[in-house]
Amino acid sequence: MYRGDRRRKEDQRKAKQEAKRARKAERRENGATGPEMGEPLTAGGGESTEFVWFSPSKGRTVTTPSAAPPTVDEIDDWTLISEPPAGG
Repeated sequence: MYRGDRRRKEDQRKAKQEAKRARKAERRENGATGPEMGEPLTAGGGESTEFVWFSPSKGRTVTTPSAAPPTVDEIDDWTLISEPPAGG
């Protein structure tokens, strides 16, 4: 049984590699390329304007539209961990 599983996994790996090579060859023929490294992908078209806050006592994260810490009952130890990108 073990030998069969090993062979099946190897066949799947080979099929995946072959499909990858075929896609690569097709892109080369069409002149299409994928996204360049470091080129940001834009999903939604707009810049994020959310601030992300973390509460170590509750292990909880919350996003807010403003730089003011969120007001949640019994949690007063919010730490800003992410803010919107500068510019824009």
